[in-house]
Amino acid sequence: MSSLDIQRKTKELAGISPDAIPYDQLMRDQQPVILKGVARQWPLVQKGLQSLDAAMDHIASFYGGRPVVEYRSAPEEGGRYFYTEAVDGFNFERDRVPLPDFFDRVRETARSSDGRSFYIGSTDLDNFFPGMRDENDLVLNDPMFDAHKPMVSIWMGNHTIASAHYDMSNNLACCMVGKRRFTLFPPEQVANLYPGPLEPTPGGQVVSMVDFRDPDLARYPRFAEAMAAGEVAELEPGDVLFYPALWWHNVEGIGDFTAMINYWWNTSPAFMDTPQNTLLHAILSLRDRPEPEKRAWKALFDYYIFGPSEQPAAHLPEAAQGNLGPLDEVKARRLRALLLNKLNR
Repeated sequence: MSSLDIQRKTKELAGISPDAIPYDQLMRDQQPVILKGVARQWPLVQKGLQSLDAAMDHIASFYGGRPVVEYRSAPEEGGRYFYTEAVDGFNFERDRVPLPDFFDRVRETARSSDGRSFYIGSTDLDNFFPGMRDENDLVLNDPMFDAHKPMVSIWMGNHTIASAHYDMSNNLACCMVGKRRFTLFPPEQVANLYPGPLEPTPGGQVVSMVDFRDPDLARYPRFAEAMAAGEVAELEPGDVLFYPALWWHNVEGIGDFTAMINYWWNTSPAFMDTPQNTLLHAILSLRDRPEPEKRAWKALFDYYIFGPSEQPAAHLPEAAQGNLGPLDEVKARRLRALLLNKLNR
């Protein structure tokens, strides 16, 4: 079995004008969608269709000179950036290098076909490649982007695999050079994906321990259920994939040189803390309590957190609502100070 055995294909929308991306529909539906060819006319896409060198030269023309973080893996790893067999380290090396050195190694490997893999992960486009978005950029004409400015990054490599993981932001992934294959799973499949350690992680997020190239169903039997719920998005140059926050995604870069630009954003106010911190605190405070207590706390969380946000304060006078009332920047600052004081007791 492999990710290719997943029969469901991600929905495609064709004929979308670059200035008419249906952002409201994407956010309302909360399902992965491929916007076919929306970025096809970007200069970087067109250069990539010409040649590997033309694409690299276009990117290099905007390079500001700051070293980039290069990941390197040996041929026997097959481009999968992961743990060692004993999960006591990583199967790759990592260094800060000038971009031209990275490009030279990618070119050499393309000529020799020696199987080495090189990868540059999420790299801030505006900081490292100033001016590039003047020519290569989505039309972000929905009001939500005025209030929630996206983080825009570039990813580059050759024949790379990023093991399945989730991000805490919505994502628009723009395939620029080469091809990309995303294998996607809804958040509720977490148990069937066998998440690895919380830390350290290969790229900052928890990853699935299943090797999608050859899933070991004797070791990870529930992965069969994940596959039944999964879908595959095959991206050509110029395609744009939307998927919601917290969807798991395994990402394969296919080609002697690949490049992707992505946009991450949340629609929650910036003063809100990350739920990942809440998860860590819950491990500290809840996970190992007796089961009857955990069930009782689950009921409390369903009432205060996962139910309607207005419910806990609805029966209280406004002056008595305190932290149960709507959250704002001032209240968030007070809550953070209160928590820090309690954690540092």
